[in-house]
Amino acid sequence: MLKTFYLVCAIIGTLIPWLFFGNFFATQGVNVPQFVSSLFVNGAAGGFSADVLISLLVFWVWSYNDSRQNHIRRWWLVLPASLTVGLSLSLPLYLYLREDRRSG
Repeated sequence: MLKTFYLVCAIIGTLIPWLFFGNFFATQGVNVPQFVSSLFVNGAAGGFSADVLISLLVFWVWSYNDSRQNHIRRWWLVLPASLTVGLSLSLPLYLYLREDRRSG
């Protein structure tokens, strides 16, 4: 049950951010420096972006240590997931891998 929930969350956590990212890139072109600067365009966006980036760093450290303790071999998948989508994919993906290890 949890495994399916985490998988669904990972899918939703990929699709929704990419609706926004896709719209940005469709209107602005693939301009990574502009994308990054847009994350901090005002105080609200900057605060939210900083919050997510700090949370992502904490998640990387925790999930790396947890993967070593629980022998989760594909931990590294959270890195490209984090960098191409964000925490909304990498967190449920890791929890899915963790649950998969427990059930398998």
